[in-house]
Amino acid sequence: MNPLKRLASQTAVYGVSSVLGRFLNYLLVPLFTYTFAPAQYGVVAEFYAYMGFFAVLLTFGLETGYFRFRASGEQAPQVVYATALRFMVLANLVFMLVAWFLRQPAADLLRHPQHSEYIWWCAAILALDSIGAVAFARLRAENQALRFAVIKVLEIALNVGLNLVFILGLRAAFETDPASLLGRLWDPAVGVGYVLIANLAASGLKILMLAPQFKGGLRGFDGALARRLLRYSLPMVVIGLAGIVNEMLDRAALKYLLPFDDATNMAQLGIYSACYKLSILMTLFIQAFRYAGEPFFFAHAKRADAGRTYAAVLNWFVICCVFLFLLVTLFLDVFQYFVGAAYREGLSVVPVLLFANLLLGIYVNLSIWYKLTDRTLMGAWVSLIGAAITVGVLLTLIPRYGYAGAAWAHLACYSAMVLISYVLGRRYYPVPYDLKRVFGYLALGLGLYGLSRAMVGGLAWHPLPVGASLLALFLALVFLIDGRALIRRRPI
Repeated sequence: MNPLKRLASQTAVYGVSSVLGRFLNYLLVPLFTYTFAPAQYGVVAEFYAYMGFFAVLLTFGLETGYFRFRASGEQAPQVVYATALRFMVLANLVFMLVAWFLRQPAADLLRHPQHSEYIWWCAAILALDSIGAVAFARLRAENQALRFAVIKVLEIALNVGLNLVFILGLRAAFETDPASLLGRLWDPAVGVGYVLIANLAASGLKILMLAPQFKGGLRGFDGALARRLLRYSLPMVVIGLAGIVNEMLDRAALKYLLPFDDATNMAQLGIYSACYKLSILMTLFIQAFRYAGEPFFFAHAKRADAGRTYAAVLNWFVICCVFLFLLVTLFLDVFQYFVGAAYREGLSVVPVLLFANLLLGIYVNLSIWYKLTDRTLMGAWVSLIGAAITVGVLLTLIPRYGYAGAAWAHLACYSAMVLISYVLGRRYYPVPYDLKRVFGYLALGLGLYGLSRAMVGGLAWHPLPVGASLLALFLALVFLIDGRALIRRRPI
């Protein structure tokens, strides 16, 4: 099969599961924002931001290491898998033990002294998800995209279902009649902790469904291979942590950097986090591409036409991302109903966040240079530079401009990382990217968005026909520039 078609088909499978699963998951955003006050939703956003950091630490970068050593052929795939899995299980069991003993000091430090159980529930979720990550990596490497997709969707479906039961069922029953059978099952002291309980149950189900992938996975451990795996993979932790700083530090920091009282800061955090979710379509596409792209890039690295293939991938990736950017920004008057009315004052940050995530997707494409040449440490430095920019901009802009400063921090960080990664890639793994096309599509997207603002804001035209016309214009231009050659099956 044509490698681009294979990547597209794999991305489609991962994408359908990711879109379906995340769509189910993101149904929780309207549920939460129409049910909880911004300050309450801010607690949920805060804990998931912390979990993002630990999720990177507790996987140790072993997913990428597993792909690398499996593809090298130096060891049997089963040995590579067993080595990664045994290390992951042991490390996460130790983490859970530490979290149990330190749960109250951690809760005190985070200013949630009455909810030390939140710490333990988060730790259990993180450990289960980290162990499951190795099994998911095996499914990806073995091209079992359908099984991967089914498990992901079922996990998320249970999470959503339990949230609906807890919030629309038990909580509503408690508010109507606390003495009723269902009402007695709701404990108001737990509060938004029911969100974590639902997640924990879903993570447990996922581990059960992955049982066939664990079978035999604890046999064949190789100590020497484990050391090599960690030497290769641990820089990926630095990269991942820097990536989480770039992606989620804003939500962890807003509580402490905004110049208001704690209650107001948590409300602002809730508003920003809800509006951040409106970049869901871009995030979903990038995540689906990550799942399919990483094994694809490794599998095609030794082919003579690898560079040309990677360049074509970036070109079509940018086209898809610009389309998603326009879809959301041109129809933001529709997408705004995804969140409750109390959260819509933050809609101005959505276009900035969407374009920032678009640049993140470009960086994912460009970052193949350090993965394919085993220069993961250099890749870590790129991410650290991005993290330093993020921290600097957050410290500078949030106290002055509020959560809008957090959105601009994303844009500044990913812009710098794209530039640095491109320059280093030109030196260590040159790929003939078509920069005129890439920049042309980016400029076209921004231009059409600016035109829509002028037509709607300046001329007071109705946003829906304006958005539909401009989106159709973009698709027509894509067809004229690249689409006809693709339909005729010309080489790209």
